[in-house]
Amino acid sequence: MTVDFRLYLITDRHLTRTPLPEALQQALRGGVRAVQVREKDLPVRELLALARELRSITWEFNARLFINDRVDVAIAVGADGVHLGNKSMPAAAVRKIVGKKMLIGVSTHSLGEAENAERAGADFITFGPIFVTPSKMRYGAPTGVEALGTIKEHVRIPVLGLGGVRPDNILRVLRAGADGIAMISAILAADDIQSAAEMMNQRIAEAVT
Repeated sequence: MTVDFRLYLITDRHLTRTPLPEALQQALRGGVRAVQVREKDLPVRELLALARELRSITWEFNARLFINDRVDVAIAVGADGVHLGNKSMPAAAVRKIVGKKMLIGVSTHSLGEAENAERAGADFITFGPIFVTPSKMRYGAPTGVEALGTIKEHVRIPVLGLGGVRPDNILRVLRAGADGIAMISAILAADDIQSAAEMMNQRIAEAVT
């Protein structure tokens, strides 16, 4: 299984104007082909039910589904991968559980974390926050796009820029070295989710051609 996407949508049902399954369908119609279910406040039974519904939707669009943190839920719904944070089970331990059947993504916020994730067997990392964004304030000051170049010099796995990425700065992130973009609100909080996703995919295509 390979990392074959450049746009990585992370869910937050509190941001959407419609129920999350409907919002996800709109994003998938706009070209999103990789989704991370990140609903940390849901009890596990509710998370499992939601993940099953979203798994069905992503299958319809031939899109990849990742589950944040919960390896058990990822296995139960037949997800394509799991995404780990700094308080999750270590990537090396997850690899022993899932083998080569799942992709493993890891959230990183420094060069050391990025290198550790690669050594532990991660297939890709998210790195940031690149720009100021309320959801990532607890991780400190934004890194800026220059840090992406440094990360790419030291790791070989794909690096997805995360944090405050929007239509007016997405090209800067990609041209600085990111292999793709991870985002939440720029798509899910948009008035027209499908159009927002289409625009992001277009900007990515412009940057890589």
